[in-house]
Amino acid sequence: MNKLANSTSPYLLQHANNPVNWYPWGTEALQKAKDENKLILVSIGYSACHWCHVMEHESFEDESVAAVMNEYFVCIKVDREERPDVDQIYMSAIQLMSGRGGWPLNCICLPDQRPIYGGTYFRKNDWASLLLNLADFYKTKPEEAEEYAVRLTEGIKQYESVAFVAEQPEYTKADLETIMTTWRRYIDPVEGGFGGAPKFPMPANVQFLMRYAHLMKDEGIAENVRLTLKKMAFGGIYDHIGGGFARYAVDGVWHVPHFEKMLYDNGQLLSLYAEAHTWNPNPLYQTIADEIVAFVSRELTSPENGFYSALDADSEGKEGKFYIFTKAEIEEILGNDADLFNIYYHVTEGGNWEEEASNVFFRREEDAELAEKLGLAVEELTRRINTARQKVLEARGKRVRPGLDNKILASWNGLMLKGLCEAYRAFNKPEYLTLALKNAEFINDKMLNGAKLSRVYKRDGKDDAATFLDDYANVIDAFIALYEVTFNEDWLIQAQKLTDYTLAHYYNADGGIFYYTADNNEQLIARKSEIMDGVIPASNSVMARNLKKLGLFFDNEGYLEVSAQLLRNIVPHLAKYSTAYANWTMLLLDEVFGTYEVAITGNDAEAKRVEMEQNYIPNKIMLGGKDGSLPLLAERFNSDTRIFVCRDKTCGLPVYNITDALKQINN
Repeated sequence: MNKLANSTSPYLLQHANNPVNWYPWGTEALQKAKDENKLILVSIGYSACHWCHVMEHESFEDESVAAVMNEYFVCIKVDREERPDVDQIYMSAIQLMSGRGGWPLNCICLPDQRPIYGGTYFRKNDWASLLLNLADFYKTKPEEAEEYAVRLTEGIKQYESVAFVAEQPEYTKADLETIMTTWRRYIDPVEGGFGGAPKFPMPANVQFLMRYAHLMKDEGIAENVRLTLKKMAFGGIYDHIGGGFARYAVDGVWHVPHFEKMLYDNGQLLSLYAEAHTWNPNPLYQTIADEIVAFVSRELTSPENGFYSALDADSEGKEGKFYIFTKAEIEEILGNDADLFNIYYHVTEGGNWEEEASNVFFRREEDAELAEKLGLAVEELTRRINTARQKVLEARGKRVRPGLDNKILASWNGLMLKGLCEAYRAFNKPEYLTLALKNAEFINDKMLNGAKLSRVYKRDGKDDAATFLDDYANVIDAFIALYEVTFNEDWLIQAQKLTDYTLAHYYNADGGIFYYTADNNEQLIARKSEIMDGVIPASNSVMARNLKKLGLFFDNEGYLEVSAQLLRNIVPHLAKYSTAYANWTMLLLDEVFGTYEVAITGNDAEAKRVEMEQNYIPNKIMLGGKDGSLPLLAERFNSDTRIFVCRDKTCGLPVYNITDALKQINN
C-alpha cells in the first residue's frame, strides 16, 4: 500500500495498491520534492474515467514503469473532483502546450510545482521513455527547464483572464443578434447539438438557445432546440432502461455513449427538460425528467439524502458491459415480446456498436409513427415497451454493477437540487419537492458551518479540504430556486449569507472578477478565475446571475453592481467566442429584455404560483407567500390573493388572476 491508502477519495483508493509510490497532494509530497530536488509527477483523473483506468492498468500497475517513476519523480495522484484548483492549474498548462486537454492529465513539474511538460493519456512504452528523457533533461539542462517553467507559469496566470471594463455599455437586441451569428456556425442542423464527434449535451448552451428563440422570436433556433432535445433523448447517450444520461457520445449522432454517468450532467439536464416542457409542452420531456429523478433516487442518493458523484463507465474491466445486450440475451429475458423491443431499440443479431453482437439501445421513430407501421395502437405499444423495459432493468440489476463514486460534492449537489426545483416548478409533483427539501436540509445540516461550506461531505466530520467558488455558486443558485418554489425565506437568507462570504473571500474588486479559490485556501503557483462556460457553467457566470437575482430580491445595489461589473468584463468576448459563454449570454438576455419580479401574496399564493409557472417567462423571479420580509413584499400582505408585476423599480397595479398578470408582462 502506498500513501493513498488512507484517502477517502474513491479515485485515490483505486491507486492505493499500485507499485508507484503515490502521494496525495499535500505538504509531505511537495516538501519531499524540494528536499530531494526531484521532479514532481502530477497525475490527475477521476473514478469514472475510462482512459484513467486504462493508463493505470498499462503503466501504473506495471513494476518496471513504476520503478522509473519512483526513481526519478515524486508522484502525486489528484482527484480532480476534490481538487479542481490543482486540476485547473495543470489543465491550463496542458492546453497552452498542446492546444487540447482531458483526463487522465499528467504533468511534470519542477520541485516548486511549476510545470515543464505534460499531456493526457500515454501508451506504456511512450510513457516510460518520456519519463527517462525528462529526468535526463532536468539533470543535464536545469537552466533550460527553469526558463521553460517561467514562461509556462506566466502563461498559466494569464490564461482565461479578462480585463476590467469601467464604462457601462447599453445592451441591445443587436448585440444578441451579433452573438448569434457566431453561434449559428456551430449548430448541427441535422443531429442537433454542436459540432461533430464527440457530442456533449452542453445543457447551458441548449438552455440559452431555447431562451433566445423565445425572447427573440427565432423559430429556426427553436426548431434546432427541439431537434437537440429529441435526438439526445432518443440516442444511446440516454439510458433507455434505467434513466439518466451518459457523459457524452463518442460519435456525432448521439448513438454510442461514453458510459460514465455523472451527477452534474443529470442535474442540469433535469433542469433543461423541465424548462423545455414549460416552453414547448411535450410528453417526452416529462418522461425524461421523471426517469432522471428515478435514476438519481435509485442509484445516486445516499442514506443521508446527499447525492453521489458518478457511476463508472466500466464494469468487470470492460467499458459499457453493464449496459449492452446481445439479441439472444434480450430474447431470453423477454420471450415473445423480444421482437417488438428489438425493433423499438434497434437491437440486431450482429450488434450496433464496436463489440461484436452487442447492442446499445437507441430510438429513431416517434411512438405514433412506429405504432402505425406495426399496426398497433399507441397505447398498446407504449404499455408493452414499458413492461419489457422493466424486465430488462430487473435482469440488468443482477449483473456486476459499475463502480460508484460515493463522494458527495457541494457543487454538484447544488446542480441536482436546482434540477429538482425546476422539475417541481414545471410538473408540480410533490415527490420532487420532497426530495429537494431533504437534500437541501442535508446540505444545510451536514455541509454548512455558519457561512463556511464544505466541498466534500466527510462522514467522519472532519473538513480539511478546500472549498471553491463553484461550490458556493451552485448551492446559492439552488437555494434561490428552492425559495422560488416554496416562498420560504430561510432559503433566500441562506443564499444571501453564502453570497456575502464569497464577496469577502473570493471577489477581486480591482479586477471585477471572482477568484476560483478563497483568500484563506492553500496558495498554488497561480490564483485563477473560472470564466468560460463549459459542460458546467463557469462559477463566475453563475455568481453573476445569482447576484442579479439576489440584488432584486433584497433591493441590494451592491449585489447588482458586482453582477453588472462581471458582465461588463465578459461582453467584449461574447461575439467572437460565443459558445464558450452561454450562461453569461443568458444574463445578457435578462439585461436586454429586463427581469420581471412577480410577487404573489395572500392565502392562495401557492395555487397562483403553480398556475403562473405553467407560462414560459424565462426572465422572471418569483416571490411571495402568506408573509415575508423582502422589500418588494412590504405592506402587500392581506387575506386577498394579489399578484404584483414589477420591472425596473416600477410595479403595475395589483391584479387578482394570472390572466391579468400576464397582460402586464406581455404588453
